This record gives sequence, structure tokens and C-alpha cells, in this order.
Amino acid sequence: MSEILVYHNPVCSKSRGALDILGERGVDTDVVEYLKAPPGRAALERILDAIPDPPAELVRTDKRFDELGLEAEDYTDRESVITLLLEHPELMQRPVVFRGGRAVIARPSEKVLELLE
Repeated sequence: MSEILVYHNPVCSKSRGALDILGERGVDTDVVEYLKAPPGRAALERILDAIPDPPAELVRTDKRFDELGLEAEDYTDRESVITLLLEHPELMQRPVVFRGGRAVIARPSEKVLELLE
């Protein structure tokens, strides 16, 4: 098992950029394409425990979010974020990169460097 775990979406430039940065540094990674293998409750809880950001930061409030008629203020606490992402994994911010018990949402991609320090 690799030291780094990346929840990745291959169509996302930030996600590809984070993998490129890790690859350039020779870092071995395990990649989870989270749209093909959506994280369950335990994985989402682990992510929220590991990122330094508030739970709402894990939710993409993009075009899809708007299409679903959602309101950002309804998804600020841990439980509402988990419930939303279990139903709509495409709304998970990406990439989420883990090293040990720490994780970052690598936006911008260079944020993965924080885990290598």
C-alpha cells in the first residue's frame, strides 16, 4: 500500500495536476476514482476528520449543485455533508489527498506539497 491515497477525478485538471506533482517527486500513490467507487460513510467521516477545513469545503457548489436546486447554507455541518455526498458523490471536492492521518483538498494542486513536508 502506498503512503499517499488520492481521491481522484480524471476529468478534473486540479486532480490531474496533484497526481502530476506527486509523480514528478517520485511519490507512490494509490488512486481511487471516487466516481467509479464512491466513498461510503466511513470514508467520508475519515476525510472530514483528516482535512483541516470545515465540512462545507468538501462540497462542490458548482453547476451540478445548482441543477439539483441545492442551497450551500444547508450543507455546512458534518452530517448534512456526509448525507449529501453519499447521495451525490459527484459533488465531492477533488482531489482529496491523504498521507497517514492528514489530508488536504488539493485546490490548488500544489497544496499536496503540504503533505510532503
